[in-house]
Amino acid sequence: MKKENKSVIIWLLSGCVLLFLMVVVGGITRLTNSGLSMTDWHLVTDTFPPLTEAKWNEAFEQYKKFPEYQKINIHNDFQLADYKFIYFWEWFHRFIGRIIGLVFFIPFVYFLIKKKLDTETIKKCIVLLAMGGFQGFLGWFMVRSGLIDNPDVSHFRLSLHLTFAFITFAYTLWVALDLIYPERNINKILPLRTIARYALVALLIQIIYGGFVAGLNAGLIHNHWPLMSDGEFIHESVFIEQSTLIKNLIEGKSGVQFVHRTFAYAVVAIILFLYFKSKKYSLTNTQSKGINILVIFVFIQFALGVFTLLFSVPLALGLIHQVMAFFLLSAMTYTLHRLSK
Repeated sequence: MKKENKSVIIWLLSGCVLLFLMVVVGGITRLTNSGLSMTDWHLVTDTFPPLTEAKWNEAFEQYKKFPEYQKINIHNDFQLADYKFIYFWEWFHRFIGRIIGLVFFIPFVYFLIKKKLDTETIKKCIVLLAMGGFQGFLGWFMVRSGLIDNPDVSHFRLSLHLTFAFITFAYTLWVALDLIYPERNINKILPLRTIARYALVALLIQIIYGGFVAGLNAGLIHNHWPLMSDGEFIHESVFIEQSTLIKNLIEGKSGVQFVHRTFAYAVVAIILFLYFKSKKYSLTNTQSKGINILVIFVFIQFALGVFTLLFSVPLALGLIHQVMAFFLLSAMTYTLHRLSK
């Protein structure tokens, strides 16, 4: 690490921490069904929650005009206190998004003025700013889908919002790693890099399907492992919920769960393949550590997925499973970086 890059690295890693926190809060927001509590979006006026009881009642009355209250919560003796609870998590999620925007933009301008960024890093940071703005749009796009007729957000939009947050985090970490390890690695091992790239793609597909499972509440059925309900590897419901096989695998609760639970084996397998393949080569210390941590994390994540399913997605386990996905992606990004540069 070059000394002059230290402050920039701290800035980027701080962004990673905030992105991690935002996804964690986003997970709580989803698991507590809080995502549709704020029915509008204003850049400035929503910065703080309602500050008087009159404003709270006004917000609650506005919420009552939308499908989630009219079709679900009106039957649950849903009171203002309940509304304040779900409002808090959605507000906090958006508030962190605003903080992230400030944390990325203000130091970026400062570093530009102080000429602490080289041309390549400037380009990467502009991409990061654009990704952050697009992520905000995706959040609005997702929430919008649950405010029209169906009192639930589109699982496609939820998965897109979640996956893009993971990708933004991974790219931010990658830019930071470029500065932490400025010297080119002379021990690039192309076969391992190729396997690691496939492993990253597999992991992202699994994250996408994790979003599908979350959006469809597909973790609340077939709460058995290693087989689905009725002792079947592929339960008959996988094929009958939707009109076509493709729709069953991307829109049916059983089909989506089947893909997610089965593809987990593929993710474990390709990471183990990377691990055993790496034993044929002389690795640097960072490469070896990256692969070893990756193997440990993927097994922890697999176990968490099993227990989350067996216990029908309790809040704590569901959240820990999502957090571990972040750690796994971090290890994957670090390992690929060390094998690539």
